[in-house]
Amino acid sequence: MVNLYTHPFDAGPAGNCDDDRFHEECGVFGIFGHSEAAALTALGLHALQHRGQEAAGIISYDKRQFHVERHIGLVGDNFTKPSVISRLAGDTAIGHNRYSTTGAPVLRNVQPLFAEFAGGGFAVAHNGNITNARALQHELQKRGSIFQSTSDTESIIHLIATSQKAPLVDRLIDALSQIEGAYSLVALSEKKMIGCRDPLGVRPLVLGDLDGAYVLTSETCALDIIGARLVREIEPGEMVIVTEHGIDSMKPFQAGKSRFCIFEHVYFARPDSVVGGSSIYESRKKIGRELAREAPADADLIVPVPDSGNPGAIGFAEESGIPFELGIIRNHYVGRTFIEPTDSIRHMGVKLKHNANSAILKGKRVVLVDDSIVRGTTSLKIVEMVRDAGAAEVHMRIASPPTTNPCFYGVDTPEKAKLLASRMSVEEMASFIRVDSLAFLTIDGLYRAVGEEGRNALSPQYCDACFTGEYPTRLTDQEQRGDVRQLSLLAEAG
Repeated sequence: MVNLYTHPFDAGPAGNCDDDRFHEECGVFGIFGHSEAAALTALGLHALQHRGQEAAGIISYDKRQFHVERHIGLVGDNFTKPSVISRLAGDTAIGHNRYSTTGAPVLRNVQPLFAEFAGGGFAVAHNGNITNARALQHELQKRGSIFQSTSDTESIIHLIATSQKAPLVDRLIDALSQIEGAYSLVALSEKKMIGCRDPLGVRPLVLGDLDGAYVLTSETCALDIIGARLVREIEPGEMVIVTEHGIDSMKPFQAGKSRFCIFEHVYFARPDSVVGGSSIYESRKKIGRELAREAPADADLIVPVPDSGNPGAIGFAEESGIPFELGIIRNHYVGRTFIEPTDSIRHMGVKLKHNANSAILKGKRVVLVDDSIVRGTTSLKIVEMVRDAGAAEVHMRIASPPTTNPCFYGVDTPEKAKLLASRMSVEEMASFIRVDSLAFLTIDGLYRAVGEEGRNALSPQYCDACFTGEYPTRLTDQEQRGDVRQLSLLAEAG
């Protein structure tokens, strides 16, 4: 989900350019036919909190009217009071966690979005990014549409409203056939819950069952929290329609070869989720093992940069035979809203989240394992902290290839010029973050770790544009702005 009026990669939330992590931008959840639909949706969103921490919303339907609750902040801060859940009556609900790309989040952008059509109410929650949203908006405005938010998701609402098709499902298909980019969405009408993935399946969506009630959600961890059973993944280009009579499936879009986001394996998905039948936790350990084979180090300790570096570091330690230790301790109680009133306090920012375990590190040759390097500012501070704790040597191993390009498919990344790997060689990066050595997993190594023999250069098995610059769809809005040259293999072949 992207702000249409500002460049989506200028800075992190509230202009925080020191926010040196990728952020998944949305998590979706829906349940149809359960008496506690709203409460279960809140629990599902809580499990998906890692996919978006700035706002959350739930819309329910009670056979008479839709009920809406949207709030800025965490799910636990807004949806745990019985009074809130009681206002969300009905046996069907959909919900959404949001991470905004620029500026402070505002309530009008919080999803699910809702509209009253001639045939009744309709709500939609969307994970991904519509890469021609700006072009669509301009065309829709010429035809009289008035936008109430700055979210690309609202384009879907207007395309449905202006469609000449008759049934709602056909109007939704008509709308989605006009958009480019990546999306997984759940939608709710008076009689249906609908789930859909884009034809390349870039963003995740799974189907579950809870005592006969169907569930649609971004990850399996949201099924686990409510005790639901995983039925299967929604396939690329598939649309499922849930009614009181059961579930129907169709494939209204011409599906291409699946290009699921490979960074879900590296970082975004929760470690306890299952993707494509594989445990994310086990995938990350395999990534660490592959990294140890490709880039061994003569060291005393393997230390993860918590928490995302933990599984990879375990795998690295198992493969290398070097002991794994928690040489860095993370403080889990520091929120994004911490007030930093002075420069002296602001410079302590990294220590608010991490502290070196000097009793473990002193005098040791340390390998730090992390999932990625974005701007490099956090890596620099972590290395300095480990050196200050007395480490004799500090080496860094990254459990993914160098990130050289921004994502335009629903992930908050800096613009290309601010990505350290886009402007420095590995040797220059090592000097910048002040490590004794630095190495990244190769792209083929990453593919091997997730079960492939290697990357098929002519027909990649995943979306890996952040590493390769090869975008699998058109990037109409960015091309018109001159932000990116289309490197899609599909475009080049055409």
